[in-house]
Amino acid sequence: MSGDQVPLRHSLVTRLLVAAVVIALAAISATAWLAATTTTRAINYEQGGAVADQKAVYQALLGYAATHHDWSGAAALVRSRAAELDRRITLTTDDHRVILDSQTGPALRNTSPAAVVDPLQVDLGLTGGDEHIDERAVGPYVVPTEDRYVLSEVAKNSLACFHKVGYDGVIEVATTGRPSVVLTNVRAEAERPLTRSVTESCGFALDSLVSAAEKKALQTLTTLTAHCLNLGDRTSELRITPTFDAYLGESAVVRTAHEKTEVKPPSLLEPAGPVGVVRGCVESARRTQLRPYVAPRALLFVTAPGTGDTTLRLSGGSIGRIVAVTGAVLLATVAATVLVGRRLVRPLRTLTDAADQRTPAPVSGRDEIGRLARALNDSTQRRDRAEAQRRTMVNDVAHELRTPLSNIRTWLEAAQDDLAPTDAQLLALLHEEALLLQHIIDDLGDLAAADAGTLRIDPEPTYLRDVLTQVVDSHRGSALAAGVRLELSVVSDPVVRADQVRLRQVVGNLISNAIRYTPPGGSVTVGADGTTISVRDTGSGIAPADLPKIFDRFWRADESRSRVTGGSGLGLAIARHLTEAHGGTIEVRSEVGRGTHFTIRLPGPTTTR
Repeated sequence: MSGDQVPLRHSLVTRLLVAAVVIALAAISATAWLAATTTTRAINYEQGGAVADQKAVYQALLGYAATHHDWSGAAALVRSRAAELDRRITLTTDDHRVILDSQTGPALRNTSPAAVVDPLQVDLGLTGGDEHIDERAVGPYVVPTEDRYVLSEVAKNSLACFHKVGYDGVIEVATTGRPSVVLTNVRAEAERPLTRSVTESCGFALDSLVSAAEKKALQTLTTLTAHCLNLGDRTSELRITPTFDAYLGESAVVRTAHEKTEVKPPSLLEPAGPVGVVRGCVESARRTQLRPYVAPRALLFVTAPGTGDTTLRLSGGSIGRIVAVTGAVLLATVAATVLVGRRLVRPLRTLTDAADQRTPAPVSGRDEIGRLARALNDSTQRRDRAEAQRRTMVNDVAHELRTPLSNIRTWLEAAQDDLAPTDAQLLALLHEEALLLQHIIDDLGDLAAADAGTLRIDPEPTYLRDVLTQVVDSHRGSALAAGVRLELSVVSDPVVRADQVRLRQVVGNLISNAIRYTPPGGSVTVGADGTTISVRDTGSGIAPADLPKIFDRFWRADESRSRVTGGSGLGLAIARHLTEAHGGTIEVRSEVGRGTHFTIRLPGPTTTR
């Protein structure tokens, strides 16, 4: 293999082959998983729909059977339901003789029925209720219209009675037309707990008021129930109310309807036996009494159209969803293959374009192309940053040197033209301008060293009190001349590791700025506590918008200030670099019109002497 060839494991052909294999495996796996998931969901959906359809058909036919004495008029109902569900609906007797069929088809002798339609033996699993006798099967218990108004008024009085003793409730009207009071809430001010005496005192009038039709039907029901209970000649001990409550003796009661409003006793008086026996006898008697009024028991079959097959088959919509999912996976596989191929080639084209246009190249990954892109970007950024710094530095240096050089040139030309005397005052002016130039050059040298990383810091144990005292003493003259009070406040005598010369330079720059921007009569306070040094003044302060800029080079809050009144604009930038070179931080807080507070925090523990 020659040196110009790419290793096989890094070649684009290898990567493309690997990508194709991965995409194929992912596509096959995704297709299998999605097809299985979609099929399972479709089957569950079809099963749920089939169960819901069976419940709907069962409810409709059960309602018909409860209100008709035969199936002769149910043909239209069966056909309409079959058309809505696109299913074959068949009703047969227990020996599979067809009663009704929505369409012709094979016999259903070997097919299991979906349900048994019998309003006197309700399938609770399909209805979700708790009554085995459909409430719509009323038979002879229908209250005549002329009696319903009276019963309604009595029910209202009964509800008012319950409300008076602290119980809330509603009036419910049964299918028979008889109203009943159902308690819904017990208020905190209830006078006494709900007992039999309370329910009887408030509900006796309603329970005892029976229409002629109900009375006749209840007499028949009582006779049938007493016969079931083997009461013999003690039939008078059994009383059944219109709500089918069975009373035996003086203290036993069984509720077979509206059970939530009554308290049940543990058992009935002998010889009736347990509560369940009485309830069973009442229900058995009601079935015997209601049988002539309801349609005969029938087997319900819900099968596929034109057949007797109850096997679940996917609908056209479910099959369409499975096909759609499979097709979507295929399209996604093709799209992924195209995208991966373009992605493998795009970084090379992008790098080429970026190199030609000298613009940053996007980093696409951690491979060789990504490393190359990062290297090109880093070199471009370094080049641009260096170029920008060079332009800025040249402009700033030219701007700052122009003023003192112009002043020196002006005074020298004036002296040459005998316009200014060559005396000690002229020499002092020229010397001052030369010092300003030297100060600018020194500051620029420090910044250049900081940028290059060659700024030397020689830390050693340093007593802050001594350093700050020296700096403060050296600035007392300028403070006195400006009419500013300069104070020093050091807690204990902390010792830190720092370069004394550089530390004095940092603090000196801050004190110079503080004196320069503090009006006569103000004060500048230099303090130290542990590793924290502070310089606080009562000067003009700095606007909030200017605070982020104060450490920028050549920046002045007042652009109209000259070097003499406003400094070179390098002092704070140098202070920040020197503080960071010590591993510390410098912060500033200021309020316009009230002063500025600089804080220097040096790292490491302190000691005191």
